[in-house]
Amino acid sequence: MTQDGDLDNLVRKRIRGLRVAKGWSLDDLAARCYLSPSTLSRIETGHRRIALDQLTPIARALGTSLDQLVETVADEDVVIRPQRDEVHGVTSWLLSREAGPQGATVAKIRVTQPAARRPPETMGVHPGKDWFTVLSGTVELILGDRTILVEAGEAAEFSTMIPHAFGAHGGPAELLCILDHDGQRTHLRPKP
Repeated sequence: MTQDGDLDNLVRKRIRGLRVAKGWSLDDLAARCYLSPSTLSRIETGHRRIALDQLTPIARALGTSLDQLVETVADEDVVIRPQRDEVHGVTSWLLSREAGPQGATVAKIRVTQPAARRPPETMGVHPGKDWFTVLSGTVELILGDRTILVEAGEAAEFSTMIPHAFGAHGGPAELLCILDHDGQRTHLRPKP
């Protein structure tokens, strides 16, 4: 099948899927987009080519945009690939493709090394707050001169103006984080 044929087939499936999800018959959709039920049936089954002047009213009737109806799907839109930082023992998955409100980013992080034992003046400090919940293992959180163990099922929130670092305690740990822009830049290091 050609790329155009694949897109054509995808659009047909989306039209039918949206119609069925709304609980509409062909007659219901036809009345809303001013096409005949037989035309819609032939569009959905592939027995008629879809014309651009038909797509716009169909999309509008289905409560979607023309862009959403015809957008292509690639693996990059679905699969989140891990970013590994072998030096620091951190693997991260950026779960939010675009920054959310106030620039927040959601990430899953796997840490395998303990938090660095270094003087507070050399630890990370940046404006904002960090929040994380531990999915598995135990995370060692260093805040200034305090060491806090956060276990699976527990969460932590702290001001990032306090010198901080985190790492694994007693084995690998996985956590789910919400980071602001400065936190993302500090904790999710780009590949070297």
